[in-house]
Amino acid sequence: MEKFLIIKTDGGARGNPGPAAIGVFVCDSEGKEIVRFGRKIGETTNNVAEYQAVIGALDWVLKNEPGKFDGARFYLDSSLVVNQLNGLFKVKENHLRELIIKIKLLEQEIGGNVSYHFIPRSENRVADALVNASLDGKIN
Repeated sequence: MEKFLIIKTDGGARGNPGPAAIGVFVCDSEGKEIVRFGRKIGETTNNVAEYQAVIGALDWVLKNEPGKFDGARFYLDSSLVVNQLNGLFKVKENHLRELIIKIKLLEQEIGGNVSYHFIPRSENRVADALVNASLDGKIN
C-alpha cells in the first residue's frame, strides 16, 4: 500500500503586501497528524506567502521524513497557486517563477509523487488558523 503525506498549507499577508505568515498541517495517509506549524515570513504578498508555505512544508519533509513516504498530496485554498504549480496557468512574474523552480527542485529531492489540489477555504481551517496565530504573535 502506498504511504503518502497529506499536507495542507496556507499563506497570508495583511495589507498585501504586508506582514505575512505561513501555516502547514501534515498528516499521514490515514489522517493521523504528524505536525502543524506556523511562522512569520516578513513583509510580502499573499501569493508569495502561499508559495512560501509550500516551500516550508517541503523543507520540513526533507529534514524530518526523508524517504519515509512515497509522495505528498498538497491541498491549498489558492486556485492560482495550485494551477500554476500544476502547469495549467502561466507565471508572468519572475519572483514567482523563482519560487516555483525552488519548489520543483525540492520535489525532486523528496522523490515520489507530489501533487497539488485546490480545496475551499472551509476545508483548510487548520492551516489558515496557523497563519493568523503567527501574525497575531500567538505562535512563533
